[in-house]
Amino acid sequence: MKAVRIVNVNEPLQIQELQTAKPKGSQIIIKVQSSGVCHSDVHVWEGYYEGIGGQQLKTTDRGVKYPLTPGHEIAGIVDSLGEQVEGFSNNEKVLVYPWIGDGTCPACRIGEENLCDKPRSLGIYNDGGYAEYVLVPSYKYLVKIGDEMDSDTSAPLSCAGLTAYGVVKNANLRPDDNVVIVGTGGLGLMAIQLAKAVTGARIIAMDIDDGKLEVAKTEGANIIVNSRKEDAPKAVMELTNKLGADAVIDFVNASKTVETDMQLLRKRAKLVLVGLFGGELRLNLVAMPTRAYKLIGSYTGSILDLVELVSLARRGVVGSIISNRFKLDQATMALEMLKEGKILGRGVINP
Repeated sequence: MKAVRIVNVNEPLQIQELQTAKPKGSQIIIKVQSSGVCHSDVHVWEGYYEGIGGQQLKTTDRGVKYPLTPGHEIAGIVDSLGEQVEGFSNNEKVLVYPWIGDGTCPACRIGEENLCDKPRSLGIYNDGGYAEYVLVPSYKYLVKIGDEMDSDTSAPLSCAGLTAYGVVKNANLRPDDNVVIVGTGGLGLMAIQLAKAVTGARIIAMDIDDGKLEVAKTEGANIIVNSRKEDAPKAVMELTNKLGADAVIDFVNASKTVETDMQLLRKRAKLVLVGLFGGELRLNLVAMPTRAYKLIGSYTGSILDLVELVSLARRGVVGSIISNRFKLDQATMALEMLKEGKILGRGVINP
């Protein structure tokens, strides 16, 4: 099979011919139809995340090993099955849950493998979907999507959609809450759709790109704020009777954006951090207890969350906006475009 691999960090990806695995036990081979292009892929390709004081947190220190086939948003069809597989058959259309754990840690034992102490996620710690085929270690990580669901729009559900769904749950939004969603790329747009559909909250979308903000408005944002052109704290205070937002969800999570986030919060507000741009934050420690802020980190979601999300997508409540499609040999270009902010919505690779 053909696979696109990160051989050396921050260098063009290479197309390689690899032996297609033969599934054993509960394993399944999926023929990849669509693999979403995610910012996490960019970080794995670059080989680091930004830490405190500009320090580079290397992906290899987190257990990532190269060469690696990236891609964790995977939709495809069942190609071959191990002898212990139950409930699936050849040619069924499926979505892959990529957040695989070791199965033994406290998180895994309660069904939260996405928070495993020793993760084995596809496309990050094990070879993923930038390939013609991918080996899934157990059929329990598959969700049937049926022929009625498009593979391109389904693939991002397993990360962008799942992350947005988990965030909306963690924010615990109520009707008439004011929520600021920072960053209106693929994840932000998903969160806007979900928050609009299932919470009844008033959504203030914030970005530095007018084009993305206009898309956010069409997807359900009540108000848009360009934080490059406007005084964001002043704008949010004016929109909330000078109280501030009940919740801020930050899909960028960089030093500058979170510094602004802290100025948008009302008493008892929640700040949910999602993105992986990184950096550092200085906190007024007295304000944390006196204003009863809640600072929350949110990372993807459980497989049960994905099952619920697929049900919502099947009913048209939420859907991915696919703006760019790439072939395997265009994978490096896809990552470069995403890094430079040139992809509105979501990009997918079609092997």
